[in-house]
Amino acid sequence: MNIGVFGSGLVGSAMAKDLADEKGWKVTVLDASERSLDKLRSDKRLALLRADLSKSSEVKKFAGKFDLVIGALPGFMGFETVKSVIEAKRNIVDISFFPEDPFKLDALAKKNNVTAIVDCGVAPGCSNMLSARGAAMLDKADTALCYVGGLPKVRTWPYEYKIVFSAVDVIEEYTRPARYIENNVAVIRPALSDPEFLNFEGVGTLEAFNTDGLRTLADTLKMPNMKEKTMRYPGHIEKMRVLRETGFFSKELVQVGDAKIRPLDLTAKLMFPMWKLQPGEHDVTVMRVIVEGLKKGKRTRITWDLNDQYDVKTGTTSMARTTGYAATVAARMFAAGAFTRKGICPPEYFGMEEKAYKFMIAGMKARNINYVEKIETI
Repeated sequence: MNIGVFGSGLVGSAMAKDLADEKGWKVTVLDASERSLDKLRSDKRLALLRADLSKSSEVKKFAGKFDLVIGALPGFMGFETVKSVIEAKRNIVDISFFPEDPFKLDALAKKNNVTAIVDCGVAPGCSNMLSARGAAMLDKADTALCYVGGLPKVRTWPYEYKIVFSAVDVIEEYTRPARYIENNVAVIRPALSDPEFLNFEGVGTLEAFNTDGLRTLADTLKMPNMKEKTMRYPGHIEKMRVLRETGFFSKELVQVGDAKIRPLDLTAKLMFPMWKLQPGEHDVTVMRVIVEGLKKGKRTRITWDLNDQYDVKTGTTSMARTTGYAATVAARMFAAGAFTRKGICPPEYFGMEEKAYKFMIAGMKARNINYVEKIETI
């Protein structure tokens, strides 16, 4: 298997190293940043290639060299990258969190006999898979909820937060309107709205708020109530709302002296260095997926809990592990022929197929990523 990993960031590099463990697999990592690629040069199992993947022509050219593409680029590049890979008639497993509707590429993917697995991270990703699995386990499911957060182990003032994936995509969580389903009606709420508190053993109390993480589930699962929320340490919502409402996340040009700048660029310049997870700093990923409905006439709740920690042995962040390894296990599943569906394939399709679901759960468990399942009558 000849695999191209498009993107060498925190998650892309972790995925490349994991895929390189497979005997007989050749893994090439592509990125426009020589500096980013340099961090992987000590791993002699990997081939490295500098490429400007912001250009569709370059994506198509390089995609054609591989049996399978792994997409690990920022969300604003994701849709066009997936489209270009499909146009090159290559299969792809993608983790980018792009705002566009991936099903707009479904007809093209089927026409080109391509399997395009999208949103294949932790959330969206495994959250979708578990939601669909819960629905399949019940006679009639009516509610699916997901709470997820990637957090620093040590809380540091003033933000008590560190970036564990693309910085641009973090800001999108605070600005992109959140879509969810309530009583069979599609509802749009502002990001950061409807706060609630949850407690997680070993982590403490977290605050959850609306984000646009439901994504494809709104179309693929027919449940009257579905919602996803992001979690941070208490106080984060208010800080981000102040910045957003003041205009610090705006992309519109403003006049400052003799220059015109985007407030977002200034915010990024000042904030992102403070948010950067430093070498050796530990992070944690927590997620709770709840599916409720009827089973043999009784009201039943199925819950999956994830509490994943920074890997001290390999120096791999928890977010890179939980996001990246979901995609690398999916790549192995596809290569093994355990998932053969064509077209645009969000991870809820794994939850709908028992063989695929068991493959995914076993693959992540082998990497010490454990989704603890609990079934109860309520």
